[in-house]
Amino acid sequence: MEKYKKKIKNIVIKNLKWIIVFVSLVSFCMIVEDVIDEDIMSTDSKGYAFIVDHLMSDRVTPVAKIITNFGGVYWLIGFTIFLLVFIKNKRIGVSIAFNLVLAALINFALKCILQRPRPVEYRIIDEKGYSLPSGHSMVSVAFYGYIIYLVYKYVENKYAKWSIITLLCLLTALIGISRVYLGVHYTSDVLAGGLIAFAYLITYINFIKEAI
Repeated sequence: MEKYKKKIKNIVIKNLKWIIVFVSLVSFCMIVEDVIDEDIMSTDSKGYAFIVDHLMSDRVTPVAKIITNFGGVYWLIGFTIFLLVFIKNKRIGVSIAFNLVLAALINFALKCILQRPRPVEYRIIDEKGYSLPSGHSMVSVAFYGYIIYLVYKYVENKYAKWSIITLLCLLTALIGISRVYLGVHYTSDVLAGGLIAFAYLITYINFIKEAI
């Protein structure tokens, strides 16, 4: 019995990344199904209500507007160009740019397929396009997640490494929260964006790691 348990444990450990990908994709599909069946609206309302009760204020709103820009197209393109210019290993720079383009294209395709309208009741900023999955959340997780992987792999100074990783993790989470706060996405849009991006990111890293 112990022999089989050990064998199963080894199989799980060996294939953990693909198990995470599978779970993320299944969870994403469950959210999409609930959205189509309109079974998730109460959860979305509770998510927004939590933000209103615990975060929303005149002081926080300008901060949310700034944070959300770190997941926007102009900032991400500008940051990518900066990295392309200053990173000595051009393969890494190109892999960062390709990751951004690919994640954005997948998000665009999913939005066109699902065509969920954005919330309109509590808009603080204007935003066009469809809602599911959140582009800011999905692309941020894919983009900053890949940067985190590169930092973990190449930065030798432990203090700098974990400081950058912690900062980027916090930024990514705050970008997702800011989208709900600003009234341009439902909670489920943000969760779906994070899940599909997580599955994509693991797959992308698995195929690109040998090239860099």
